[in-house]
Amino acid sequence: MERDQSRVLSERAAHETSQIDGRNGGAGRASPAPVFLSLVDLTRYYDAVAAVRALSLDVREGEYITLLGPSGCGKTTTLRMIGGFIPPSGGKILLDGADMAALPPERRPVNTVFQDYALFPHLTVEQNVEYGLHVRGIPRPARRARVAEMLERVQIAEFARRYPRYLSGGQQQRVALARALVCQPRLLLLDEPLGALDARLREQMQIVLKDLQRDLKIAFIHVTHDQAEAMALADRIVVMRAGVIEQVGPPEALYHRPANAFVADFLGTTNLFEGRCIRQDGQLVTLEACGMVMQGQGDAAFAPGEPLSASVRPATIHLNEAANGQENGYLGDVEGVIYRGEHWLVRIRVPETQVIALRPASVGHDAGLHVGQVVHFSWRASDCWLMKKG
Repeated sequence: MERDQSRVLSERAAHETSQIDGRNGGAGRASPAPVFLSLVDLTRYYDAVAAVRALSLDVREGEYITLLGPSGCGKTTTLRMIGGFIPPSGGKILLDGADMAALPPERRPVNTVFQDYALFPHLTVEQNVEYGLHVRGIPRPARRARVAEMLERVQIAEFARRYPRYLSGGQQQRVALARALVCQPRLLLLDEPLGALDARLREQMQIVLKDLQRDLKIAFIHVTHDQAEAMALADRIVVMRAGVIEQVGPPEALYHRPANAFVADFLGTTNLFEGRCIRQDGQLVTLEACGMVMQGQGDAAFAPGEPLSASVRPATIHLNEAANGQENGYLGDVEGVIYRGEHWLVRIRVPETQVIALRPASVGHDAGLHVGQVVHFSWRASDCWLMKKG
């Protein structure tokens, strides 16, 4: 069993040695950076089931991409096809215009940080990081210099002589990052690398990852199901469901202007109202939803009577006694108040649904509200984002 495990680890580490010095980068690149990786109609079947269906995506030099979605959406399968660990059933993986879909992992300028880190238990930290350089025949002085520099970058130089079993989860994660990056790939793939860490360590490692990616100026593609992690790290988020891309864009755009109800609900807490259009004047739409007549905005054109979805983020809802000029104002009964550290989460009951609002923790005990209290709540039309159904 130990021999089998060692073989698997060797194969993974060998993958991380691929295309040393194959990275392009440096200062002075034009903005936006050029596309160097294109996925074109990428498809993968398992028997008759399509895990990924005709997925197309361009990745730019130095870009941080997160693939975000629920379990089984195809994000890890996509990552493994890019890395060469599983072949696509169809489509192309173009690197600088050349299809590398048929290339084995060790011939791709791509390294991977695996979810289980895959460190050699019988090698020290320094030896783990040096392994790929040794396999590639890099002279010893050059190897030592690169390893020392990388250990400093990931802030584990003091543990260079330790074995993995004496390291914490966060320290092992840094070793795995150093081993992948010391080979200077053009693209780093990360398969839920922070999933095994506690909340505090995840936050620390997010800072490490973002700083490394910014300093090294290489592209990262990071698989996660954690919405907060994706938003904290990504230049662009790729939201996936059932093997297809639902929406691609910067975190702020996806959060405030989601393409559909799935994206709105998956990217953080929101109030989703299902309703019908009453009329539209330019971008301003009047609609009826859950017994409330409200106004909202969206990119789409809606016909009178057409079904639609409305997303209102809890932080945009105002709790006060008067409308204060807001376009949408209602009365409801407080059903619960939950303390969340930086804010209070307030649940409000209206006849046909429940509304969630946030109130700053500085307001005081119970957010100045009590269960059963009648409150006025309101939001601006610009904070009510409207989407087509389906």
